[in-house]
Amino acid sequence: MSKYICSICGYIYDEATGIPEAGIAPGTKWEDLPDDWVCPICGATKTEFEKQGEATVSSEKKAKPVVEMPTDMLELSPLEVSALCTNLARGCEKQYKSKEASLFTELAGYFKNSSLPAKNPDYNQLIALIENDLEQGFTDANAVASDSKDRGALRALVWSEKVTRILKSLLTRYKNEGDTMFENTGVYVCTICGFVYIGDTPPEVCPVCKVPNWKFEKIEGRS
Repeated sequence: MSKYICSICGYIYDEATGIPEAGIAPGTKWEDLPDDWVCPICGATKTEFEKQGEATVSSEKKAKPVVEMPTDMLELSPLEVSALCTNLARGCEKQYKSKEASLFTELAGYFKNSSLPAKNPDYNQLIALIENDLEQGFTDANAVASDSKDRGALRALVWSEKVTRILKSLLTRYKNEGDTMFENTGVYVCTICGFVYIGDTPPEVCPVCKVPNWKFEKIEGRS
């Protein structure tokens, strides 16, 4: 019997014990779980689980990456500036700088209202960008932060990588389920780390940053 660990929240599925309260009998093999089964804690799909004992071996084989600086720097779009200002507003809020937070929030709204609709939005392109972040971006960033012994950056990268993985997992579910994924359920976002939860009630604590669930905000659908 094997154990499988969720790479986002750390939940362990033990084949020997199963999940009787969810109708999964003891002895149920990992491959026998339904394809649409998700982590009971964070909602991640099966692809975000790793077999216990295998992740450490693969991580030891990773070579130190060579970080190349991009040469095609482009001006940020109004929507990207809006997102940046929103993050800065949240950062000011955490530092109890309410005046600065309010100003950044105002700027975020201005740039959002000035933005144009996305040109030729492509689901597959979005997935490709996320996979590139997971395969290269985080590897490079972790290497730089480790060399600099920047503990704050390393912790932020742990959180952001887990949040990126749940976003990839949710996009994969949406590709298979479509809008039915959101029927008769809620969408909640952790205001601290950005973790997204689809369900009736968010977990008691955020699976990523461990804050209580009153830090979650419910996202309402567009009218």
